[in-house]
This record gives sequence, structure tokens and C-alpha cells, in this order.
Amino acid sequence: MKVFIGGLPLEVSEAELNAVFGDFGPVKSLRIVKDRETKESRGFGFVEMVNEAEAKEAIRCMNGQSYYGKRITVNIAEDKGPGFGGNGGGGNRGFSRN
Repeated sequence: MKVFIGGLPLEVSEAELNAVFGDFGPVKSLRIVKDRETKESRGFGFVEMVNEAEAKEAIRCMNGQSYYGKRITVNIAEDKGPGFGGNGGGGNRGFSRN
């Protein structure tokens, strides 16, 4: 199950976050989203846990908690599906000019 973590303090590392979520169960993957240019944390990330029940327990225990003095949001990540986050574009596709 994929979990979203928002409001992450900038000083939190992936290794530290992996250890925190690892207390609830095995972590399949983890990523803190970083700015492309500065490589600094954008303050959110995703953790994929092996076991759904353990992921839900992590959400229950961690959502709204203070972490380095910042209140974090932890919930089930929304699946945006293929193509999400693209450049949009498309011009006038689907529109008719009369």
C-alpha cells in the first residue's frame, strides 16, 4: 500500500523516514520528492509498505503528529493513474471552431 506523507521538515532524510515507517512493518520503497534544480526536499514523500494492515496502522499512528516541530499529514496515496502530471498541452483538441 502506498502512503503519502506531507508537511515533512526539510532536514528529514529518506534513511530516517525508512526507519520510522520500518517500525510498523517492512518498507517496499520510499521517496522524498525533491526540487529538480536545488535537489532540496519539497516537504512531501511516499512510502510503499508491503502489508496493507501495517500501512494503515502507520497512518493511524502518525497522521497529525508533530515531527521536528511540524505537524505532518499521513494518508493513503491517491493513484493519479497514467499520464498524470504531464505538460497538458493538447492545443484545441476537442473544440470546434465555428
